[in-house]
Amino acid sequence: MNDKNKLSLLEQSRISFEDLRMKQSVRTTFKLPEEVIALLGIIAAQLGIKQKSLLDQLTEDSRLLFKLAKEVNTTTSGEEKRQAKTFVISRSSLKSINEVAKKQKVPRDMLVEISIKRLLPIIEGELEKHIKRKQILEEMKQFIEQGETLRNQARHALGENDDIYEMIDGQIQLAKKNLATVKGIIKKGMPMEDW
Repeated sequence: MNDKNKLSLLEQSRISFEDLRMKQSVRTTFKLPEEVIALLGIIAAQLGIKQKSLLDQLTEDSRLLFKLAKEVNTTTSGEEKRQAKTFVISRSSLKSINEVAKKQKVPRDMLVEISIKRLLPIIEGELEKHIKRKQILEEMKQFIEQGETLRNQARHALGENDDIYEMIDGQIQLAKKNLATVKGIIKKGMPMEDW
């Protein structure tokens, strides 16, 4: 690559002060139904990401917000009990929300609410998986009990120094470690049950 091409590539990849400024985090307050606030928190926790990142993902695309703004009038009543909640979001997300709300004459709160409600199919799918995980956890417990029975049989028949006994014991220890990991995953998903 010659110097002219390198310079052209550098010019194209330059980041402006305004680009960086739009990535700054700002605090803003929305009045949202408690269920919507809980939905955002539960999904963020389940996915292991920050609420800020999730909310930015849901609100930074102005074109999508315009489409959602058209749905606000037909799909939401706005009569639910609302709670003021302060969020940290990027300046660009806040700009998108404010611009679309102003142009479409839709309250910002309603725009954010309908954006967050797009997560409903995700929580429904995750809740189904959560229920299945709990069922599998019970089967894993039975599997370990059966393995412990087999290990005891091997101990009595072959002794604890036998290679086969040691292999079975190693598998039981690994299964118990995995059981603890599965319990942690299920514990993380427990807030979805209250949803």
